[in-house]
Amino acid sequence: MASMLNFYGRVVLVTGAGGGLGRTYALAFAERGASVVVNDLGGDMKGVGKGSLAADKVVEEIRRKGGKAVANYDMIQRVHLRGSFMVTRAAWDHMKKQNFGRIIMTSSAAGIYGNFGQANYSAAKLGLLGLSNSLAVEGKKNNIHCNTVAPVAGSRMTQGFLPEDLIEALKPEYVAPLVLWLCHESCEENGSVFEVGAGWIGKLRWERTLGALVRQKNQPMTPEAVKANWTKICDFDNATKPQRIQDSVSTVIEALSKIDSSDGGISANNLSHATSAAPSGLVEAVGYKFPPFSSSYTEVDTIMYALGVGASIKEPKDLKFIYEGNSDFSCLPTFGVILAQKSLGGGGLAEIPGLSVNFTKVLHGEHYLELYKPLPNAGDLKCEAVVADVLDKRSGLVILIDVYSYSGKELICYNQFSVFVMGSGGFGGKRTSDKDKVAVAIPSRPPDAILTDTTSLNQAALYRLSGDWNPLHIDPDFASLAGFDRPILHGLCTFGFSARHVLQQYADRDVLRFKAIKVRFAKPVYPGQTLQTEMWKEGNRIHFQTKVQETGDTVISNAYVDLVPTSDTLAKIPSEGGDLQSNLVFEEIGRRLQDIGQEMVKKVNAVFEWHITKGEKIAAKWTIDLKNGAGKVYQGPAKGSADATFILSDEVFMEVVLGKLDPQKAFFSGRLKARGNIMLSQKLQMILKDYAKI
Repeated sequence: MASMLNFYGRVVLVTGAGGGLGRTYALAFAERGASVVVNDLGGDMKGVGKGSLAADKVVEEIRRKGGKAVANYDMIQRVHLRGSFMVTRAAWDHMKKQNFGRIIMTSSAAGIYGNFGQANYSAAKLGLLGLSNSLAVEGKKNNIHCNTVAPVAGSRMTQGFLPEDLIEALKPEYVAPLVLWLCHESCEENGSVFEVGAGWIGKLRWERTLGALVRQKNQPMTPEAVKANWTKICDFDNATKPQRIQDSVSTVIEALSKIDSSDGGISANNLSHATSAAPSGLVEAVGYKFPPFSSSYTEVDTIMYALGVGASIKEPKDLKFIYEGNSDFSCLPTFGVILAQKSLGGGGLAEIPGLSVNFTKVLHGEHYLELYKPLPNAGDLKCEAVVADVLDKRSGLVILIDVYSYSGKELICYNQFSVFVMGSGGFGGKRTSDKDKVAVAIPSRPPDAILTDTTSLNQAALYRLSGDWNPLHIDPDFASLAGFDRPILHGLCTFGFSARHVLQQYADRDVLRFKAIKVRFAKPVYPGQTLQTEMWKEGNRIHFQTKVQETGDTVISNAYVDLVPTSDTLAKIPSEGGDLQSNLVFEEIGRRLQDIGQEMVKKVNAVFEWHITKGEKIAAKWTIDLKNGAGKVYQGPAKGSADATFILSDEVFMEVVLGKLDPQKAFFSGRLKARGNIMLSQKLQMILKDYAKI
């Protein structure tokens, strides 16, 4: 037999507890150990008058049975909606502090379905359901659950209207058990509505037709189109069951994606009227500068990001992104978004003057990134962000935020965030801007190339370590509140996968070839799904779209990557050698080996390759060949395979050669990186010490 639910140590406030359902609730909670606050104004069934008698009688009844109760007569507020709101507001902070609360709102069938002659009562009762639903969303993180009951029960309000035998069958005692269960700490139900009466309980939910799209690209929406599609609009076959506001939002976003207008917005409705001037508040918003901020990062951060967007040891050429000892170790270009995203964190949008942003309706609609220099593998960049423009897309507004990242005074990269705020449009503002980096439709022919990657179930958990800590991507409960079955993948993670595919297919992973990327986010991705990037090459622009292979859904649309022409890339690479001090050392070793090369070949029998860096990039490669012939030194990579390769800066090389830095200390501190047979470095140390006298 199941254990009996009890409420020892809990305090329960019951409003309207002087009679009917409220009295029954109060008695039932007290019987199971709760301390009860019996609240009742003592008015008649029409709400007229007040007095203490009703509450006092219930308190006395509870105490007579050994329970704990106090009376309260303070609620001098309009009943139903406002009264429930005021009582809940008074209790809310206490519930948050103790990380526990259970709230039951009492609605009615009149509120849910409507009833003749009860317009005011019905409006208040349905308002309680809306209040309950919002409290359920807000309170869940603090273990505060809120549900609604719509009871059918006999009370003084039904006396004279219903037969006595029916009133007896509908007595409040057949409602109270549901309320007690919903209030128990072990009950996880939240945000639901129940009809209850006569021993029967049923749970209600919304149902929605699949609907119909009644507008075409660049065409007005007309009532004739609505009429023509009315049967489909009202057809409940294969109906969906939305549970959260995000279900509504995602449906509209999907419709917008299908319409896919060229400027990302929707056509004007012929029935609407909008003023030509934007609100004066937007004048303050455009040009607003966020506080400058720094973005410092290390090689660990760039490696973590690369792993987060799918770089893997399964692809040997990906080692350049995930192994700092690789001779061509590079930072993925799309790491530039990580540098800029702080501008949107910490409530930054709320600081924009002239705009009131509802964060529950904010979507990252589009993104543009352009690099002016390859990102250093580690660095400290200064970032400046500004509101470039605000656009009216009718169904919402778009905030264009430009972020510039500098190394010293040199501009390294530029990001543009297109932030879409649902439901805030229609204010008569402009719909386009010359500051907007617009998305471009993909070609109509089949793709020229397709690459796929299956994301890991841990992909979002890994990507978030790069700085996007939104619990939507890791917390199942939070994701559920947002209307998703489980945590979703970051849109910018999919963005990184897609850009990596383009670099792999058309630039052999050469980060110097990357110039810019523009994407439009269309749908979410779940970790574990397979991303399929479809690409079209047109000159140095690679158009692409990304789909989820398992569902066929397009998740990134109207996207492109601009590549730097190969000739321009070569122009960016400094000529080997330059003004490096290490050149003098290698030249001197080469001269000395002319006399004793054969002797050294016998002692060492190895080929050493050196990668000398300057400013995070390889500035020169040298080879010391003490394995073949009489031994030689030449500039460039080894002709064949090297037995050991060393990567270090020109400055560190000179410190080692001059004896100012021990090679082992340089290695373990990360200033000198090596691969291959590093034990041969002991023989190499002898060469540098004895024959590199300058």
